[in-house]
Amino acid sequence: MQQAKPIIAVDAMGGDTGPDVVIPGALKAARQDELGLVLVGDQDRIDRILSREKTRGLHLEIVHSTEVVEMNDKPSEVLRRKKNSSIQAAFMAVRDKKAHGVVSAGNSGATLACGMFTLGRIRGIERPALASILPTEKKEPLILVDVGANVECKPYHLVQFGLMAEVFARSVLHIDRPKVGVLTIGEEEGKGNKLVLETIKLFKMSSMNFIGNIEGRDFFTGKADVVVCDGFVGNVALKLMEGLALSLSRILKTEVKKSLLARLGFVLGTGAIRRFGRHIDYAEYGGAPLLGLNGIGIVCHGSSNSKAITNAILMAGEFVRNQANEHLVQGLGANQDIGLFGKKALPRKQSL
Repeated sequence: MQQAKPIIAVDAMGGDTGPDVVIPGALKAARQDELGLVLVGDQDRIDRILSREKTRGLHLEIVHSTEVVEMNDKPSEVLRRKKNSSIQAAFMAVRDKKAHGVVSAGNSGATLACGMFTLGRIRGIERPALASILPTEKKEPLILVDVGANVECKPYHLVQFGLMAEVFARSVLHIDRPKVGVLTIGEEEGKGNKLVLETIKLFKMSSMNFIGNIEGRDFFTGKADVVVCDGFVGNVALKLMEGLALSLSRILKTEVKKSLLARLGFVLGTGAIRRFGRHIDYAEYGGAPLLGLNGIGIVCHGSSNSKAITNAILMAGEFVRNQANEHLVQGLGANQDIGLFGKKALPRKQSL
């Protein structure tokens, strides 16, 4: 059964530019997809921005929050000292049934911590993870997990990330028997550091469709549907890809200006170039879902523009309507592996 009208709690103060970018992006999503919004943050700033926007007919609620989480704030400090932060208040709106999901472009570590503290974790999951959905050469996208929530991991954490992403790929993206791989420095067996090698051993014991080592160059070929790594490596890989895409766009524009023939070719191929640009633009994909929470949370880049915010909120609305988190909970509950790969399930002699 689909949700009639999803209501998304938006951290209006999150990101490098705050409500000046977040609120227009949120309003555009609400108009485009009949979404309700709970805008969380400084009410005076929110009201000033709303006074310049067309809001008639929109379902809007403002939750005043007196504190803002900075990008350099430690998650543990946020929970102790900024209990009325906009991120925390957004998750409390979900807890109190005022909203169905959260979108934030704020501090990703604090977003994870507030989500865990307020909503809790799916049973059996020790650490939620950020999953980025990336385009590939084929019809099916790639899920890269984790991309920044957990920079220090044990092998069983990575297996749980893979379990969550595999269920998400099947239940939400409708990929039949997703191919799962571990990101490392070579496709040959035995390549990788201790964490990678121990993780691969555990994946081989699982019931997942594990295909082995995946190199960075394989991301977009469709070789794997899910690629697993720790959050440090995943975040570096993700930002490298995004930076390359932006640089390619700038290089193309520079080259086009060098000759009349190049400008003519650009004009003739404008449609294809625009489609290519949309394909590689991170703003088209909005944000990364936090897998493992007892609720829907989408984390955007701190530098997200209005377009990225719009698409992240649209993604959150789609997840609510399709009951993505319920499918994830049911899928993990039915998967016997969830009880096999965890801190408590491992024998003491395995110092993983």
